[in-house]
Order: sequence, then C-alpha cells, then structure tokens
Amino acid sequence: MTEPEDPSRERLKQHFAQRVIHQARQILEIWQRLQRSEWSDADFSELSEANLRLLRFAERFEQPEHGQLAQHIGESLKAVDANRGRLSSQLITEINRLMQRLSRTGLRQGDQLEQTFLPPMRKPIYVMLADHDRAERLAKQLEFFGLSAQSLDDVAAYRVAMAERLPSAIVMDVDFCGPGLGLQLAAEAQQGLEQKLPLLFFSLHETDTPTRLAAVRAGGEEFLTGTLEASSLLEKIEVLTCVAQYDPYKVLIIDDSRAQALHTERLLNSAGIITRTLIEPIQAMAELADFQPDLIILDMYMPACTGTELAKVIRHNDRYVSVPIIYLSAEDDLDKQLDAMSEGGDDFLTKPIKPRHLITTVRNRAARARNLKARMVRDSLTGLYNHTHILQLLEDCTFRARRENKPLSFAMLDIDHFKRVNDSHGHPMGDRVIKSLALFLKQRLRKTDYIGRYGGEEFAIVMPDTDLESACKVLDEIRGRFAEIHYPAQPHDLWCTFSAGLVELCDDSDSLMMAAQADEALYRAKDAGRNRVQAAHTSSQSAIFSPESSDSVITL
Repeated sequence: MTEPEDPSRERLKQHFAQRVIHQARQILEIWQRLQRSEWSDADFSELSEANLRLLRFAERFEQPEHGQLAQHIGESLKAVDANRGRLSSQLITEINRLMQRLSRTGLRQGDQLEQTFLPPMRKPIYVMLADHDRAERLAKQLEFFGLSAQSLDDVAAYRVAMAERLPSAIVMDVDFCGPGLGLQLAAEAQQGLEQKLPLLFFSLHETDTPTRLAAVRAGGEEFLTGTLEASSLLEKIEVLTCVAQYDPYKVLIIDDSRAQALHTERLLNSAGIITRTLIEPIQAMAELADFQPDLIILDMYMPACTGTELAKVIRHNDRYVSVPIIYLSAEDDLDKQLDAMSEGGDDFLTKPIKPRHLITTVRNRAARARNLKARMVRDSLTGLYNHTHILQLLEDCTFRARRENKPLSFAMLDIDHFKRVNDSHGHPMGDRVIKSLALFLKQRLRKTDYIGRYGGEEFAIVMPDTDLESACKVLDEIRGRFAEIHYPAQPHDLWCTFSAGLVELCDDSDSLMMAAQADEALYRAKDAGRNRVQAAHTSSQSAIFSPESSDSVITL
C-alpha cells in the first residue's frame, strides 16, 4: 500500500516552484525592458546573471523544464558574447523563441493524487464589472484570444488578487461594487508603483466630464461605454501592454572600406541594431530584396559608383522609396553634402562621428520609417498587411523557400455568410467581426507568419517553413476556436465561422499560381458547406478539414 505524501512536503515543493517562477519572470521583465532600449554591456550582464540564477534554482528545486530552457537561453547568450556582443537576426529570433516558451511555461506538479498547474508566466488581466456574469463571459472570451484573464466578483477578491500578483492590465467598471468605488480602487492600486498599471475604465451608460476626469487622475488610459466586446477590448489591451516581441532595427551598410564598414557595424550592434555589410555596391539591389532593411548607410565615394548614383538606382524601385538613406562620408563641403541629400538621401553624417550621434540618428530615422511604412502597407481597419503587400511578401517568401529548400504554405480565408451579418446587424458589427478575426489570427499564428487582409471579409496568410499538412491542422484548430467567439447583439448573440483554402509551394508553381490555387480551394470549401479548411494539392487532389472530420483527412 502506497503511503500518501506528506501535505507539508507538498507545500514546500510548491513554495520552491514559486521561487523558480519568480526568477523566470525576472528574466522576462529584463527582456521586455531591452525591447524598449539599447542593448548595452550592463543589460547583457544582468540578463546573463538572471538566467544563471534560474538555472541554479531549477536544478536545486528539481524543475527540469525551466532548467532546460535556462540552459538553451544561456547558450544563445554565449553566442552573442562570442560574436563580440553583436546581435544577429538569427540570434534574436532564437532568443525570442525561448523567451516565448518561458512565458508560456506552467510548472506541472508530479503528484498523481492531484494534478495541479501553477499559473502561466503571462500576467493576467483582471476584469471587474458591476455585472458579474458579463465579467465572467468577457474573461472567457479573452481566453479564446490566448490571453490569461480573471474576473473578480468583489473588493475582497480584488485585494487578494492584487496582493498575490499584479496584472498586465485592469478592466474596471467605475461603479464596481458601488457608485464610484471602481475609481477609488483603481487609484489605490497605482499608489507606490514605479511603473503604472494600464487601466481601462468602463461605464454601461455615458458619463459626465467630472467622472472622466477622475478616471484620468486615477491613471485610466481608456474609457469605454456601452457594450464591451472581447476583440475591440483586446485591441486596446495589446497597445497598452506592449506585448509585441523584440524586433530590432535592420541597417544595410554599403561601404567599399571594409575597416570603416566593420567599425560602423560594431557601433550599431552594440545598440542592439542588426546590420549587414556590403563592400560591393553593385550587389545592393539583391541585398535589399533579401535583407529588407529599415535604413541604409551609404558611403559617398566608391570605385564602382558614387553614393548619389546608387541612391538614385535604389529610389527607382517603388519598394524602397521610403527607406531612409544616410550618407556617411569624410566629405565636409556643405554644398556637396546638400547636393547629395537632394539626390535621394535623407541625412548626411561626417566622419569621424561620435557613436551616440550615429546610434541616435539611425534609431530615430528607422523608427519614423517603420511608422510610415506601416501606414503604407497595412490595412487601416485591421492593422494587417494590405492586398498588395501580402502578395509581395508571398513572392519574397517563394524565392527564399526555393533558395533554402524549405516548405511554404499559403492560405486564403473568407468569413462565412458575411453579407448576412451586415444586412442583419449593420456594417459596424461587420467591421467588429473582421477586426475580431484579424486579432484572433495574430494571437494564434506564429510571429514568422504573415497575415493580410486580402479585401472585404477575405484574408491571406503566408506560412514560411510550413508544409501543407501542418498548415491544415493549425488553421483547422483556429477555425474551431473562432467559431466559439460570440458577439453581443439583439435579439440574440452572433456567432461567425470562416472557410479556408490552402496550397503548398511546389516545383512548377510561383506566387501568382499559389494565390490562384488557394482561391480556388477556398471556393471549393464554400461549395462543400462552409466552415471548413480545404487544401489543394498540385496533383489535383485535395483534402478537407471540416467540423465533422477535423481529426482526419479525406482524400478526394
């Protein structure tokens, strides 16, 4: 007969497990801070030391999952150190992947009598509404989008939750548990915090200016009235909590002097900026297409061509019209500098240049360029890539997949019976459903996938390094979960589904052919009854993933 485990020992195990979780959160907070600043030696040392502590704690307290992650993170940080502190795009991608795994890790307890799961690394969102049932429904809807949300029923539960763990955001009814009490509780929560919590206030009815002023003074960054809907709420939470992963600026350095180029490269790498150096300016266009930089640093005088000539060549291509070009040269004649800037340049820096001047100029120019490009290539309603750009990305990924001999899948999605939504509930509801699916796809797909709004209620997804079968399974899971989301409406809540067509890159296809094949597969999915994923093979076979057969493939 097996003797039951001592409860005090179990409590001790959970206490040790919380120590490991606390250390893991420290690493994630340091990494998030690095996303908003320059990568310095001090930051690198702090992250490395925090990771070593996690490794020691995980080994001491027998937490192998965290130990393995800490070991992999340590190897990546050693690679950065071996690269003399320079961050390559491959290293950034790998560290991002490990940090995402660390943020999602729940510590599984080994006790067979009680299978418990400790909370995930992601901080929860606390939802407190005067209508407790509505709060519970909203929290569940946020869970569908991949967030951790918790509804709290009263002041006591709120205080306990805040004492245990600060949230990533608070959604607070101004009249939670009493008139105006929500405002008081929110103001109280912010006291003594170095970094204020994102607060979103809610009122069922329109409120007066003094109430809104009190919300601002309590730290409220949004004030919502009327009906709370998960997808629009998530959109605001994403902005306030800055959940995007670290995406460093990319700079292409074109200079015939290898020594000067390497010097510039080292300065920028030390600030967390990814660089690629080109000694032969004639190769510039091919390098631009492959690297897709945020900014170009260009030498004025090179044997093969001048910097101004190359700038003109670059500007001839519509794709690079908005990419900033900074001339970096020893030329100190102001008239020549101004002439060069009139030939496609955006700035002129004179050698020798102070490191801080160079880094600040590059970061500011690159930040503005990204903002401008986002407005040019993204859909205004959803924030996804627009029709033209998603097809351009498909073409780029096609070339890359062929060169690297890797799979590539492309999907077309369409919301089922969308016209009925507009006709029955109005265009604002239709826009809400479109935005909801856009957010859902961003939450559920990888950061390396590209999502676009193809037009109207139609979406397109480029999935690099993904074969057809894997893409089908992922999209079918998304299809099933999206169908569970409901939208408050009269006389009954609204549910929506989507159909999808999929194709994989093959030897005799190109980007235009893939788009046509995915579109054809989408229409077949519609004809087969909607709410399903259909994959078209170039061998003229196809497979359907439907609500009734999502665990199996039917070959037609």
